[in-house]
Amino acid sequence: MAHIQSPHFTGRARRAGRRLASSPDMTSMVGLGFLLVSFFLMAAYFARPTVMELAMPVKPKPEDMGAVCGGYLNVMTVLIDADDKLYCYPGLASVLSKADLKQTDFSAEGLRQVLLENRKNPYAALVLIKPSNQSSYQALVDVLDEMNITETSNYAIADLTAEDEQLIEYAQQMNRKRL
Repeated sequence: MAHIQSPHFTGRARRAGRRLASSPDMTSMVGLGFLLVSFFLMAAYFARPTVMELAMPVKPKPEDMGAVCGGYLNVMTVLIDADDKLYCYPGLASVLSKADLKQTDFSAEGLRQVLLENRKNPYAALVLIKPSNQSSYQALVDVLDEMNITETSNYAIADLTAEDEQLIEYAQQMNRKRL
């Protein structure tokens, strides 16, 4: 008589009267916890600020600059006008004499030779490409192709200034006088 006998239920009463203790399966919750922890660790890692090295060109000394182009030896400007006309000059428009303005084209003897001569300059650092509002997109792409062909790695596309527009008008007037 040490143990108690459970009553015998038959049929439907037997199923309804008996309740088993159930334990929840926590496997999926543990997996979700690990996913959340790994997500927050990755988010914290990517949120850290990163530092990028910036290489700045050495500023030349004033005595090394010379008087050519008012001291802007390291810049060459290419103006793109309507009808695929190109105008090149060394330096910036603010210090340019109009005699330095050269008209060229996209031939192998044109812009390509100007860019190759510019690379011979020891101070040649940057080529400014300035398309006008009347220039075509294809002309800009052709100039960029010439930069790639001549392996000119330092160039920038810049906006046309008022001085550059005056130079283009001057060049157009000179072309009309020649015709």
